[in-house]
Amino acid sequence: MATKNELTDNPVRQQVNITRIFDAPRELVFKMWTDPELVEKWWGPKDFTNPVCQLDTRVGGIMRIVMQGPDGTKYPTRGVFNEIVEPERIVFSNIKEDDDGNAQLEVLNTVIFTEENGKTKMTFTAIVVSSTPEACQSLDGMNVGWNQSIDRFAENLQNLINIG
Repeated sequence: MATKNELTDNPVRQQVNITRIFDAPRELVFKMWTDPELVEKWWGPKDFTNPVCQLDTRVGGIMRIVMQGPDGTKYPTRGVFNEIVEPERIVFSNIKEDDDGNAQLEVLNTVIFTEENGKTKMTFTAIVVSSTPEACQSLDGMNVGWNQSIDRFAENLQNLINIG
């Protein structure tokens, strides 16, 4: 049994699967995931901000994002880019931390970008690899949170297209 702040393998392998089709070039949809200035605008659930959004988008590169909820609570995450095949695929880990920087939840994320009739099909999968008992609340909100993030992604993508 896991003790406090101890990550253990997650036998449930909870996962989130989201597929969306965007009326945008694949290169632009890919860039929305790799440009920190763009990621900062859409990452996280509705009404969240990202006062810290650092991405080193290369294999082995580090990501560091601190989401802030509407109530001011901060949610620090870190991760590593495991695979980047521009503009086809991104694989990265995402580790939710507690206030002391201890890992609470580790998720492996895969984003695949496929061109379809001039549009881009984006397939996102997030699989929980390991977690602490304290991460249960985060697990409960993972599906809703990612769907809200992708809704924000779509809004920001459309704004970028309209400006361009």
